Amino acid sequence: MALPTPSDVLRIEDLRISFEMHGHLNEVVKGVSLRVPAGRTVALVGESGSGKTVISQAVMGLLPRNGLITEGRILFSDPLKDGKVLDIAQLPADGTKMRKLRGGRIGMIFQEPMSSLSPVHTVGSQIEEALQLHRPHPRREARAVTEKMLGLVGFRDPPRSYDRYPFELSGGLRQRAMLAMALICHPALLIADEPTTALDVTIQAQVLKLMKELQHDIGMAILLITHDLGVVANMADEVVVVYRGEVMEAGPVDDIFRRPSHPYLKALLKASPDFDMKEGERLVALRDVAPVAPTRLKPAYDNSAPLLSVRHLRKTYGSKSGGAVLAVDDVSFDIGRGECLGLVGESGSGKTTVGNMIMRARKADAGDVVFHGEKGAVDVLGLDSHALKAFRPHMQMIFQDPVSSLSPRMTVLDIIREPMIIQGRGDIRAQKERAVELMQAVGLDPRFLNRYPHSFSGGQRQRIGIARALALDPELIICDEPVSALDVSVQAQILNLLKDLQASLGLTYLFVSHNLAVVHYMAERIAVMARGRIVEIGPRQELFRHPAHPYTQCLLKAVPLPDLDRKLDFDIAMSGGTASDPASWPREFRGSEGSPLGMIDLGNGHSVLAAENCTAQDIRCA
Repeated sequence: MALPTPSDVLRIEDLRISFEMHGHLNEVVKGVSLRVPAGRTVALVGESGSGKTVISQAVMGLLPRNGLITEGRILFSDPLKDGKVLDIAQLPADGTKMRKLRGGRIGMIFQEPMSSLSPVHTVGSQIEEALQLHRPHPRREARAVTEKMLGLVGFRDPPRSYDRYPFELSGGLRQRAMLAMALICHPALLIADEPTTALDVTIQAQVLKLMKELQHDIGMAILLITHDLGVVANMADEVVVVYRGEVMEAGPVDDIFRRPSHPYLKALLKASPDFDMKEGERLVALRDVAPVAPTRLKPAYDNSAPLLSVRHLRKTYGSKSGGAVLAVDDVSFDIGRGECLGLVGESGSGKTTVGNMIMRARKADAGDVVFHGEKGAVDVLGLDSHALKAFRPHMQMIFQDPVSSLSPRMTVLDIIREPMIIQGRGDIRAQKERAVELMQAVGLDPRFLNRYPHSFSGGQRQRIGIARALALDPELIICDEPVSALDVSVQAQILNLLKDLQASLGLTYLFVSHNLAVVHYMAERIAVMARGRIVEIGPRQELFRHPAHPYTQCLLKAVPLPDLDRKLDFDIAMSGGTASDPASWPREFRGSEGSPLGMIDLGNGHSVLAAENCTAQDIRCA
């Protein structure tokens, strides 16, 4: 076999990987070959479970104990070693050579930032540890270098962020910390496994530009594993499409998007939501799923009142320094029965905290949440523990993190049955039948019911979480980034499923997401949050066609589209790094002592947060 050319940092040749299960080898990667040249980005695209992450684990020497490389070579050529070639497939995973490469010359951004960071060490110390291990610096200088990297990946206050623990950060901030850890050693090869999954579009643009700049400055090669075809169109030079461990199609990004030939690739391109979709148009899922049949008829309600009314919610968190952080500030909105309200904003804007307060997972400092159900209005925040347990089936939640939200000690059957057991719904047989029905509905084989969560991919675990949320036939589901961990094919399946459920069961959604294309597809109305406040709210078409607030305008400019003719302008998108800072907004949106901020009606149900002495005409001209 030919050695890699000097320009190839990584060449994978006929790689085959199997997992040993019950004495038998199950082949999951079947003869994959690809190359990653220096200074270039190669995107590895495919469904969850297709073998993308397993390939990256093999390159890093991080395959699970039952994982075996049965054939093939993984050839790494370090530019600092004059092109000397190492076959990583032949190196002991815990050997000295592999440990020097891993985290030093080969960096990796893992898919799950929540489970990849140590909970007992500060974020700064973990990033600095990677620096000191591979590029030793004097202690004070190492901290300065670490804080600089924290600033580059979008932390507002790097010195303060250095001393924070992972549990104090939102999902997006934890992902930024992982990015800093991978990039701080200036690796020759960066393996980015869903690097921007948990990031809002403004920070995503910032991070993607940072990766491009580092690539240009140090000639870094990037193997980008992603399901976001918008990111692929804006980042990749070449694309490799894998399905069930085999390469279906590979080539330059221009050929892949303009002249796709394999049916699987064509289906992937049709499965991604975009802003050009017509009213009522559905995503084309690779495989359809039947919606869950209703287990009980929904009673007729008085439709004059909204299902959920939220008024003046407020939440403040204390900090170690004795100060206070205002996470949610005077948030109010209504959700109509059968409606989907989208809640959009950057990580740390307070979106998830709002959902948690509605669910009573966090205690609100002030405000009211009223649920208008079949037995009349319910003061959700005023319920005692006994009444709250009885009320729980009416509202359920789909969580953002599919790893930490599922118990590793419970089988899938036990996870889905748990809500039914707590609420005393049916006997064991009925609960098992319901679990089988739910597994089929979310596209999983019911034979997997006796497996544990660790044996599933990230996307499959999220589907298990969705099945659990549906178990009690809720009226309102709070969806906290429910498809952020899913590839586009499964994402299309789940979004269509949620739409079908909404229609057949009369469900109502509060859909929290940073993915504007997904929210555009799902929601009738959209609320935009920045710095703990709703800055704009209105019907979907009104908000996308006539965004009034500068933050909303910046969000829309920063969305990477799966279209080579409409590439993202990174210089414009970079302004999104400060888009949520009121100091960057025109004076009409900052307010003052003489004119505090209030919601200004722009007509057609469209409102924006601006100085109370402003008129709709002032705002449109701002």
